[in-house]
Amino acid sequence: MGALRGVGIGAGVAQGPVIRMAEPLPAPENVKSVLGAEAERARIRDAIAAVAAELTARAESAGGAAQEVLEAQAMIAEDPTLQDEVDARIDDGATAEWAVHDAFAGFKATLEAVGGYLGERAADLDDIAQRVLARLRGVAAPGVPDPGHPFVLVARDLAPADTALLKLDQVLALITSDGGPTSHTAILAREKGIVAVVGVVQATGLSDGETVIVDAAAGAVTTMPSPDELARATERASARQSAEALPATPGALADGTPIALLANLGKPADAADAVSRGAEGVGLFRTEFLFLSAAQAPTVAQQRESYRELLAAFEGKKVVVRLLDAGADKPLAFLNDAHEENPALGLRGLRALRASEDILREQLTALAEADAETSADLWVMAPMVTTVEETAYFTTLAREYGLKTAGVMVEVPASALLADRVLAHADFASIGTNDLTQYTMAADRMLGSVAGFQDPWHPAVLRLVGEVGAAGARAGKPVGICGEAAADPLLAVVLVGLGATSLSMAPAALSDVRLALSERTLEEARRLAEIALTADDAAGARAAVAAALV
Repeated sequence: MGALRGVGIGAGVAQGPVIRMAEPLPAPENVKSVLGAEAERARIRDAIAAVAAELTARAESAGGAAQEVLEAQAMIAEDPTLQDEVDARIDDGATAEWAVHDAFAGFKATLEAVGGYLGERAADLDDIAQRVLARLRGVAAPGVPDPGHPFVLVARDLAPADTALLKLDQVLALITSDGGPTSHTAILAREKGIVAVVGVVQATGLSDGETVIVDAAAGAVTTMPSPDELARATERASARQSAEALPATPGALADGTPIALLANLGKPADAADAVSRGAEGVGLFRTEFLFLSAAQAPTVAQQRESYRELLAAFEGKKVVVRLLDAGADKPLAFLNDAHEENPALGLRGLRALRASEDILREQLTALAEADAETSADLWVMAPMVTTVEETAYFTTLAREYGLKTAGVMVEVPASALLADRVLAHADFASIGTNDLTQYTMAADRMLGSVAGFQDPWHPAVLRLVGEVGAAGARAGKPVGICGEAAADPLLAVVLVGLGATSLSMAPAALSDVRLALSERTLEEARRLAEIALTADDAAGARAAVAAALV
């Protein structure tokens, strides 16, 4: 018996036999083509077109966050700059296989050097290159295995195209040796409700067929489990299923303190799932889906229709809409096409909107018109607000358009430390824990090399959350959490203890968080928060809080 440690996603537990994901296809040899440049170029065009079409089809089938990721991959596959690099190698006499392998590798290195959103997309190039190579060779692309029975999937990491279409009736749990709590694999696993533990460095030593217990709540993988351990895991899984089957109730602590449980959504079509899982409203509606796939900003009419559809799904309930959060990991040529050495620290969020105020005003116009046509309680917030002056600018502008509730995203330490002054102007604050962790820990959340620093359990991050929570309490204004941290059931209790009045997350996480809150009083939540704050690091905070509950 042994336990391998990683970062758990959610609170589920599962057991079953390990099946390892196949290793990538071997690199082709650098030999001269015998077919000629035109024939090789035609082979590549056909292969890339087929891969792009497959990724697009998977995107439409997957929906949710996976759709955006897969659509981005399809666009990368057909990127003209990348195609020029491939053609240059063909012109030098290379085979299609070598041209793809070498061009994609060079393009990946370039994107990694840029960092930010493009740095993250670099990881997708390996998956795309493998799919194109498989097409050229006439073999199946490496992907999720299908042994014909339920299994625990073990992989270094999963490409978005694979994670998007995992067969939930076959994949009992997921273990990866790479990645962190904010990696694509973790986010998509959370969205689909898959039991997962990521960043398990020793997972590469697991063998096909061996039985393991995957405990997301504990962030552990138990090898060679005893019969008693297997029985306890089965009981826990059954209890969790029973709890999920119960009618959803409003979020509340054991002493009756209400904590609204809201959903993070990426497009109006996601609303039905959130409602069916008992979401009390929307804590974060990302409006980027309207802009990212467009060559120019959508019209007011186009935006209004999407916002109206969303608001109509939540009549009488709170819906928090985040204005366009472009820049950094979501660049838009029509908003800011200037090269930036470090786009995560550049013209992004409200900064970018303010520099193109016509886009900001059009978005506010569309929201105001949609609000007038529906009965939801619309709240609007600006992304990446850093200063008190920015807060005053945005809230004044929002009210100019008749939007009655205007707030800000707290994602950088500056606005957290001045939360009392920020909330003097804003009606509410919503803490984006992904970015707040990134900026507090000086660790780009798109870089796997520093994924270990990307943990919202770190006491430095929690202390900033506490600053905002305390400021909100003094001002009598709501403080929500809308980052991935809210989906961690144990951390959710700590966040409430730090002053959060609402939690917003992927809909699949709602039942686990609802149960975790119902077992603790506000006094207990505050005590657990104090315990977490006394730790020296993220692992210590998590372990100390878990130990206090034993």
